[in-house]
Amino acid sequence: MTEERKPGLLDRALRLFTEVRAGEGANVLILAANVFLLLTAYYVLKPLRDGLILSEQGPAVKAYMAAAMAFVLVPVIGAYGKLADRLPRRRLINLVTAFFAVCCVAFYVVAEAGVEIGIPFFIWLGIFNAMIIAQFWGFANDLYTNEAGERLFPIVQVGGAAGAIVGAGAVKQMIGPLGLTTPMLVAGGILLASLLLTNWVDRRERRRTEATGAPDEGTARSPAATGEFRLDTGEFKDLRRLLEERRDEEAPEEAGEAKPTEPEPDRQGAFALVLRTRYLLLIAILILLLNWVNTNGEALLGFLVEGAAREAAGSGLTGEALEQYVGTFVGAFYADFFTIVNTLTFVLQFFVVSRVIKYFGVHVGIMVLPAIALGSYGLIALIPILSYVRWAKTAENATDYSLQNTVQQALFLPTTREQKYKAKQVTDAFSKRIGDSLSGVVTFVVVTFLGTNIRYFALLNVILVVVWLIVAFRIGREYRQLIATGRPPLTRPGR
Repeated sequence: MTEERKPGLLDRALRLFTEVRAGEGANVLILAANVFLLLTAYYVLKPLRDGLILSEQGPAVKAYMAAAMAFVLVPVIGAYGKLADRLPRRRLINLVTAFFAVCCVAFYVVAEAGVEIGIPFFIWLGIFNAMIIAQFWGFANDLYTNEAGERLFPIVQVGGAAGAIVGAGAVKQMIGPLGLTTPMLVAGGILLASLLLTNWVDRRERRRTEATGAPDEGTARSPAATGEFRLDTGEFKDLRRLLEERRDEEAPEEAGEAKPTEPEPDRQGAFALVLRTRYLLLIAILILLLNWVNTNGEALLGFLVEGAAREAAGSGLTGEALEQYVGTFVGAFYADFFTIVNTLTFVLQFFVVSRVIKYFGVHVGIMVLPAIALGSYGLIALIPILSYVRWAKTAENATDYSLQNTVQQALFLPTTREQKYKAKQVTDAFSKRIGDSLSGVVTFVVVTFLGTNIRYFALLNVILVVVWLIVAFRIGREYRQLIATGRPPLTRPGR
């Protein structure tokens, strides 16, 4: 009889934040450090993007490029899916991440040669942010069972929250002495460093969960996008074989009687995979609505802040002096706003998120943010004043960056490996950009024809949030069913 492994000091220390079992602490911290580096790299690059496109092209072009990213993502996601069909997960992540690191060097060289890179760099960074984070969470979902992922993802997400803060603070110190191009090399180096952690945790997890399996059947050699899914034991099961076994078990004894049939999974493109899988399509719609509502809210807040700045300036300032005052007022407001949001995000991520998931479940957690948003925008429609909108958006953003982000990633725990690596690029990258684009169109229409009346934005968001709540409820119900049955969502076969 083997002696049960006892939790180490690290495992016990992490139990302050969530339930960590023996041997889990080291790997979950490596994953947290991994996403910390990815988010640090992104937030080093993000201010460079804004500085380059605003200085070279102006704010109007920036708005157009944000909409263009959604269309550029279509062929990029298709190409990523083909790579996932052919490469094991570690080679896939190494290749894609190394490509983005090389791009950082290429942009630096071209910019130093005097070429304007504002537009291509803006589009590239939007693709980078969407794809590299979706890839990381696909990998994290691939490592854990449903039960383990629900417990440990709150700790992993802490790394992302910390990376955002560190990256933004670091680039602020670099831009002054180094300009807008040299920090690109720093970000590229950070991306390469993240690969060391990816490969490290991949080897550790394979030794833990695949030591007894055949080498050709493990994740080290099989493509990332397979029809396999993890059982509660940690082992992988092929969905096609599972359906065949169940058909054999349920086959009628009478000769000649037809066997019951179930749809079988077939390898297909990322977009087709989402469109033919109801559960994944609902997730894509949820993320679209979330970003549409959030971006509308950011526009709403921006109008109020600018109006408050001009009101505070009074009639004594005009021209350049007025614009300088407004810029200083707005900058100070957002600096304070994001400081409070980031602080609240950390508190929620450390002490609240894991407990919400443990005691109420992912299916309840996915409805918390739209419930907050419904109350916030409903009251904003009645009381559209800056002080209230500020705290409503603080609560919304902090919940989005902590609880919502964590449960949103957990939704992919019961999916197949193909769905984790291919479909997640559609739901997390493409749907997000479509939501941003729809918000841009709405902002243009409202401002052009109705003016900057805050109530219009708030009332539109109330309608969108009601739809969002319905979608979140359906996703939560399907998630519970998938966890209970231990089977991933089925994809309708293509013609």
